Amino acid sequence: MRVYEELFILKPDAADEEVDQVVEQLSGVILSGGGAVDKVDKWGVRKLAYRIQKRQEGHYVLIQFSANPASVKEIERRLRVSDIVLKFLTVRIDEDLKRAAKRKKQREARAARKPAPPAPAPEQPFAVPGAPAPEGEKE
Repeated sequence: MRVYEELFILKPDAADEEVDQVVEQLSGVILSGGGAVDKVDKWGVRKLAYRIQKRQEGHYVLIQFSANPASVKEIERRLRVSDIVLKFLTVRIDEDLKRAAKRKKQREARAARKPAPPAPAPEQPFAVPGAPAPEGEKE
């Protein structure tokens, strides 16, 4: 199993029921392939960076899931033939997660090797040589 992120943009005039239907369809493909859906984020309608099919806005949806490559191929095929989908992007993120975990472990090991900072010494008043001692203190 590998971890993926699927970001797709739907037509902005798509109803919430249609968006939910697309998400459910993709989740069904993932689950039937033995995968698991980790997270579904619906970002809502946002302005596009450039026009796609004469549209300036799109409904963004991000799904993070674990699946095998065959399931990903089927998801991409379904998104490609769907009329409601403007664009989609699939990114394999398990390598990035491994790298981040490795960096975190290295940082923790480095922090464990570093000696603890010395405890601050209690503050003592500054004594000037030859100056009279403050009241209550005798030399």
